[in-house]
Amino acid sequence: MTAITPSDLLAILGAIALAGIGGESFLRSILGASAHLRVPRAVAATTLAAFSTSSPELTVSTVAALAGRPEIGLGDALGSNVVNIALIFGLALLFGAVRTSRKEFGRDFALALMVPAVTLAFALDGHIGRGEGATLLMLFAVWLGVILREALRHRQAAPEQPSSAGPGPWQTLALGVVGLGAMIAAGRLFVLGATGVAAAFQIDTYVIGTLVVAIGTSLPELVTVILSRLRGHDDVGVGTLIGSNIFNGLAIVGVAASIYPITAPTAEIAVTLACGVAALLLLLPNRADVIPRGRGLLLLVFYGGFVWATVAVGQ
Repeated sequence: MTAITPSDLLAILGAIALAGIGGESFLRSILGASAHLRVPRAVAATTLAAFSTSSPELTVSTVAALAGRPEIGLGDALGSNVVNIALIFGLALLFGAVRTSRKEFGRDFALALMVPAVTLAFALDGHIGRGEGATLLMLFAVWLGVILREALRHRQAAPEQPSSAGPGPWQTLALGVVGLGAMIAAGRLFVLGATGVAAAFQIDTYVIGTLVVAIGTSLPELVTVILSRLRGHDDVGVGTLIGSNIFNGLAIVGVAASIYPITAPTAEIAVTLACGVAALLLLLPNRADVIPRGRGLLLLVFYGGFVWATVAVGQ
């Protein structure tokens, strides 16, 4: 084991500060985009917010695949899905119960549950090849097409809203670019610092991707969801997480495998995927159409178990 350097710790602290600054701007841009495009906030969150906040995972996975190490990207994408629900939503629920309904967990939620099964089926032979990566990208394109068609229908049916005192279209775009840029930079700082800490403890490459890199690249989701809860926009938080999980499982893994075939550690992947599905099921509201606050503690305990299981299998 090597020593942990002060620069690693400073990078982690800097990442936290930068993420908080960028998150506020990004949330304002998503709310503004929903108003200007005349689409529900949940749709804007599932598409615009989810795709934007998942861009760090896409960057990490693409760079790792081009370098011939797509396993890091695979671990990042799959680990981020567990982080999104178990850690991030678990923390968000500590601020209070979320009122929603099972009807809002329709097609997108079902797809988020289906993707891990497809990924595991592809990985059973120990590899996720280019053809399987292309299949994941095709499924993603179909889902995106359905979402965009519904958004266009809603826009045509929605009446033209009078201009408000909120930010204009160009200001909304600028807020989004600046906010997302700050959060991505925060994620990279966190990955830099936390990877140094993990390397000091000689942790396995896939485990670093699943636990360390996944948290760093999920910082945009974390900040967006926590701030949306504090501002009373729960639909934005839930939509962002479910959309991000679909984007990670289909687009990011698909891109990585299409660039460079992935050698898939089946046992470790099975643990990650199973934990992702279990965390999603814990997200379902009860009969009173509420995700209770106590579910947050359960999700956080579950995430702790996931970390233990991932490290144990990776040794």
